[in-house]
Amino acid sequence: MSVLTRAVTALSAALLLSACLVTPGKFDSTLDIRADRNFTFTYKGEIIASDMGKDFPGPDRLGDEPGEDAAPTTQDSVYHKAQLLRVREEGREPSFSNRKDAGDDVKMQALAQALAKEKGFRAARYMGNQKFEIDYAISGTLDHAFLFPFNTDAQIILPFVAVELRGADRVRVKAPGFSTSYDKSQGPALGGSGDDAAKALDGTFTLTTDAEIVAQNQEDGAQDTPQGRRIVWKVTPMTADAPSATLRMKP
Repeated sequence: MSVLTRAVTALSAALLLSACLVTPGKFDSTLDIRADRNFTFTYKGEIIASDMGKDFPGPDRLGDEPGEDAAPTTQDSVYHKAQLLRVREEGREPSFSNRKDAGDDVKMQALAQALAKEKGFRAARYMGNQKFEIDYAISGTLDHAFLFPFNTDAQIILPFVAVELRGADRVRVKAPGFSTSYDKSQGPALGGSGDDAAKALDGTFTLTTDAEIVAQNQEDGAQDTPQGRRIVWKVTPMTADAPSATLRMKP
């Protein structure tokens, strides 16, 4: 393997090791879209983080032979012991019976801090066991696409909800994170993380609008309310199709 190939492979692995797959647990989420393009989105409940790095080889196992500057991550390695020492010096004594790396807790706390800095996050607390409690709400105008969650500092790679502008007068809402379809669409890159994440899905996603509903995939259809038409998707581990709807806005 050439030096260039090894460098590219190492860089790709580093990006995967730094990324987190965040998926919903128990939650309630709402999206209100007005025909004049004003919108309000909320998400309240759990977010579960899966470290993508655990499903990929560490830098010491890339290529034909381990590099001299590779950082071994086994339980007996100097790297692992240094992490353990750092955690103990900070006054924390986590149990490692159910986690591979002493740095997991540090990484999850950093993820919570990154989320808390993002506009709209009224609360982002790490609850342990890679689970977060989130309270998010934001309002704005749909003159551009909207994604939730999206944070480059937190290395979030899967949006729960995406709102896209389609042509001059249409808006498409799709919620890949509120289904098991993300597991299939991402293929083997998720390793075993997708299966575990799917089992935790438990929530509702409610769309309300006074715009024309061009298409939607909730079999019970839309219901009339004082705020306009309402569509409610119940999300469980059996939800294979991502909630979606297309709306026609006012000219």
